[in-house]
Amino acid sequence: SNATYGSETWTAGATNTELATLAEAMEGAASVVNGFDVSTAVYSQTFSVTAQETSPTGVAFNTDGTKMFVVGYDGDDVNEYALSTGFDVSTSVFTDSFSVAAQEIIPTGLAFNTDGTKMFVVGRAGTASVHEYTLSTGFDVSTASYVDSFSVSSQDTTPTGIAFNTDGTKMFIAGQQGADVYEYALSTGFDVSTASFTDSFSVSGQDIYPEGVAFNTDGTKMFVVGNEGNDVNEYTLSTGFDVSTSTFVDAFSVSAQDTGPSGVAFNTTGGNMFVVGLANAAVYEYSTGVGSVTTVLAGKALSSTSINLDYTT
Repeated sequence: SNATYGSETWTAGATNTELATLAEAMEGAASVVNGFDVSTAVYSQTFSVTAQETSPTGVAFNTDGTKMFVVGYDGDDVNEYALSTGFDVSTSVFTDSFSVAAQEIIPTGLAFNTDGTKMFVVGRAGTASVHEYTLSTGFDVSTASYVDSFSVSSQDTTPTGIAFNTDGTKMFIAGQQGADVYEYALSTGFDVSTASFTDSFSVSGQDIYPEGVAFNTDGTKMFVVGNEGNDVNEYTLSTGFDVSTSTFVDAFSVSAQDTGPSGVAFNTTGGNMFVVGLANAAVYEYSTGVGSVTTVLAGKALSSTSINLDYTT
């Protein structure tokens, strides 16, 4: 269907950029329903990281997708890439790296806080810990410095993935020893020294070798990638960011691209999914889900109040 606001008209199949333009034109009146649906995932393209890392284990992005970060245990470092088009891995160019070898020789997962002034690397060497770093310039790994570590070995001696809720008051670790996702409460957001274990959720029914974990924005969906089934498993959470309320929904196989998936990430709208893989040392991009604009403020009526946006077109 078409939708008109002022002199602008949007049609079914509009792009993410057109969605943002519409929301701006409506002065924030649009309500965006995120994608985050693996059942509709379609493979798009690949970017090789072999020149920097032959054993990549985790992937993360800054907020607008103009920077990508890949961690791995061949170089024991975090590699930073600049993307000339946000969340388009084909436009990636390597820029810098930061060694975590002094803290971790088998890094397996990577996360940042919202503004990129804190970086977290989880690894399974030694005490199986999460290592916290501060960045004096957000999302610039060359400015990173080590702060503290938090051991998760009491829950799992083989941690493989890490994620946080939006304000950093909850941390989540995927682990292979128990095939679980472990939830921790942080009394101070994004400060691992304040972490305490609260709960766990078993994913063994779907994959006994979970490698990475990610969430949608409000925590009502969780995604776990694993290399037993070489797939991304999707769960719904009846209470956001509470893993005890998780229910398995669906799975999406990435085996046609990589038989050793080791990390998963999404763009902010859930319209794109990214999987990093060990088998080919690459980052794979997928189009996922459907978004919609459904809410209109009084006095800002559209000719149609619903615009379906197919991110795969």
